[in-house]
Amino acid sequence: MTVAGVGEFGLIDRVTARLSYGESCLLGPGDDAALVAAPDRRVVASTDVLVEGRHFRRDWSSARDVGHRAAAANLADVAAMGATPTALLVALCMPAELDPAWAEELADGLGAEAAGIGASVVGGDMSASPTLTVAVTALGDLAGRAPVVRSGARPGDVVALAGRTGWAAAGYTVLSRGFRTPRLLVEAFRRPEVPYAAGPAAAAAGATAMIDVSDGLLADLGHVARASGAAIDLHRDAFEVPRQMRDAAQALGVDPYTWILAGGDDHALAATFPAGAALPDGWRPVGRVTDGAGVTVDGAGYDGPPGWDHFR
Repeated sequence: MTVAGVGEFGLIDRVTARLSYGESCLLGPGDDAALVAAPDRRVVASTDVLVEGRHFRRDWSSARDVGHRAAAANLADVAAMGATPTALLVALCMPAELDPAWAEELADGLGAEAAGIGASVVGGDMSASPTLTVAVTALGDLAGRAPVVRSGARPGDVVALAGRTGWAAAGYTVLSRGFRTPRLLVEAFRRPEVPYAAGPAAAAAGATAMIDVSDGLLADLGHVARASGAAIDLHRDAFEVPRQMRDAAQALGVDPYTWILAGGDDHALAATFPAGAALPDGWRPVGRVTDGAGVTVDGAGYDGPPGWDHFR
């Protein structure tokens, strides 16, 4: 069986039948557009795209895994603004010979990741394409809070992190070397564990700037430093190297701090808070905002790769 045999509308019926809808979804798939509640009267919106061969491989990850990753990449961006995710719109471009079960399982992953935080997949589109591509748009609600943007960090602020970094990058390296273990690292690449609730909690606690760590901690904090007209210094000893990561790094001949400081796809949240402010649960201090420009580690420039760049 192929998607060409099932047909566009047959596949849409099969996919939407697998989805469930949260309270924010007032009208789901079936009309020209969905209807999503926006109690705040402002909508946070973000979009991201996953391309086969560039962002995922079917021999490395199941369709459900790809669905979780695609949803997480977008939902994390909404959380990084201090908002609560409410809905996802998904565009799927695929070869006509693809097994429709792959699209159905993708929907299962997307729906499960969204439902875990009370959001829903409310609509989207499908098209034939020689390259399998998943494009997702996420919506969120600020619940009356001001958005936390990248440009608010000030010298003296504490830099803090919620979630973990380096795990997905380590898993990617393991897979790229032809291995499937340690399973804990491989699964971190396949399905990131995103601290969604930490975003709104940081906003409520007075975070001055925040960002989703998708391309690497150094690279993404570089965006914060540049937007804020300040410098950021990270403390290397604030980052513990877990045993599984340390063992894998030794076996593969990799400095584990390359994964922790420059590896992406874990979708941790990094934020800055005023000096002396109490950090919300789940947040830990990892550095300081200072005068100047750029990002340093223990006061010195980092001589490794800073993170991911799609065009390099």
